[in-house]
Amino acid sequence: MTTTGPTADGRVIALAHYAGRALLEGVLARHGVTFHQNVTLRAVVAAGGSLGRDELVADVTGSLKTDASAVRGVMEELTAARLLEGDPARPSRIRVTDAGRELYERAAAETAAISARLYAGVPAGDLAVAGRVLALITERANAELALA
Repeated sequence: MTTTGPTADGRVIALAHYAGRALLEGVLARHGVTFHQNVTLRAVVAAGGSLGRDELVADVTGSLKTDASAVRGVMEELTAARLLEGDPARPSRIRVTDAGRELYERAAAETAAISARLYAGVPAGDLAVAGRVLALITERANAELALA
């Protein structure tokens, strides 16, 4: 992309993140779920619809940089809303319900349309560079957090 703009730094990255997140949260609010609930549902859906409870907690705490008790609370909210349920055949696992999958897929379709508009016209090479840079920054930040 040949436009001029600021050099990528923490503020620029944060502004992009929060602008995108505000759009996502608008979609999620229309569906009656929170950002944390959506991240939790996504993890179960991405795992094929069923995931060990401890694995789910580890996945979401790693993604959101939150504590395990907060994630367990979200799991309870999603279970109470009948979007997740315990797996009767394997009590250590939790699975997405049909209603949970349907809600997740509707919200994902809406956000995919927004993402398509946001990324429209950005050359694939630029997106690849941005992806590599952001992955490196994430890796380094996670290493710093591990030392803290």
